[in-house]
Amino acid sequence: MTLTSPKIMLIAGEASGDLHGAHLVHSIRTYLPQGRFYGIGGVHMQQAGVQLIHDISRLGVTGAWEVLTKLNTLRKVFSQTVRALQESRPDLLILIDYPDFNLRVARVAKKLEIPIVYYISPQVWAWRQNRVHLIARLVTKMIVIFPFEPALYQKAGVDVTWVGHPLVDRVKPSLGKEEFCKMYRLNPSAPIIGLLPGSRENEIRRLYPVMSRAADLISRQNPHVQFLLPMAPTVQEELLLSLNRQTPVQIIKNKGYEAMSVADLLILASGTATVEAALLKVPMIITYKVSPITYALGKWLIRVPYIGMVNLIAERQLAPELVQNEATPERIADEALKLLRDPAKLAAVREELSKIREKLGEPGASDRAARLVVEILRKT
Repeated sequence: MTLTSPKIMLIAGEASGDLHGAHLVHSIRTYLPQGRFYGIGGVHMQQAGVQLIHDISRLGVTGAWEVLTKLNTLRKVFSQTVRALQESRPDLLILIDYPDFNLRVARVAKKLEIPIVYYISPQVWAWRQNRVHLIARLVTKMIVIFPFEPALYQKAGVDVTWVGHPLVDRVKPSLGKEEFCKMYRLNPSAPIIGLLPGSRENEIRRLYPVMSRAADLISRQNPHVQFLLPMAPTVQEELLLSLNRQTPVQIIKNKGYEAMSVADLLILASGTATVEAALLKVPMIITYKVSPITYALGKWLIRVPYIGMVNLIAERQLAPELVQNEATPERIADEALKLLRDPAKLAAVREELSKIREKLGEPGASDRAARLVVEILRKT
């Protein structure tokens, strides 16, 4: 390897990781313009110049039972990844979240003596904390994005640095409410609710029918409410249309943050979208549904009081959480209507969400992570 043209392999198994990986690659290129990037990712990483050995569009699943249904695909992708590691011997492997897959890859890379940077921590603070010790054995450098994460890794002897959250730089709508509403023929004076059922097919199949039925119930109580669905790039529009043939929901492509920012309220799946909503200061209702087996396993293993990242950061419930059997159309509609009828409550939540932004670090997280990557390459 020469430092000017290192071979860097990246693995991101989900839509959020693909986005963060793309921004990290852009930042690394400012220091190493001749760097060669390849690995597993999606459309964003590909557009950033990463040569994909596998596209993640059919890879992302949630839950233990759900993973079993795609086990053959995951095995094939893992074999492809191992071959790529053995044949190309990258100068550095960057793993982005997606822990069950990535920690298996890390074991192989460690045996091949390939330095490993783990960017965006698995949620070891929520469940399966013993993985911290595995990470300590395998990973050269841990780069984390939440302020409460370093202490856990430092205790286990992991070389860890908090860089802040990369979304602080990215969540910036390009259109104001008036312009957006004009573009999409919305009434800016009438309530707007955004529906975000997730970025993976299995979670969309579980959540979107529930959300769309909730939207129908809301419309019966308040026919002026307008519904938007910012479509994730990993999602096929045909899937959304097949799951909702009754309630009028306007699908928004390529303007996700704009659609979220104009909403009075968001009904969303637990995940990255809760952080995005917090940065936009939009009140939200957090929902989630998985298979009964996954839910039972999660109740036994999970050691945190909330599922929503925004609530975990706030250390209290800023957003209602409706999980599994509580995530019904009736409960979602009831919570939404209560909030819409209480402008003072919505304003108070927005004020509290503005404090979340302060806890996510200063702008420049991707650049700080890139500089750490370059530092690791210099040492190898």
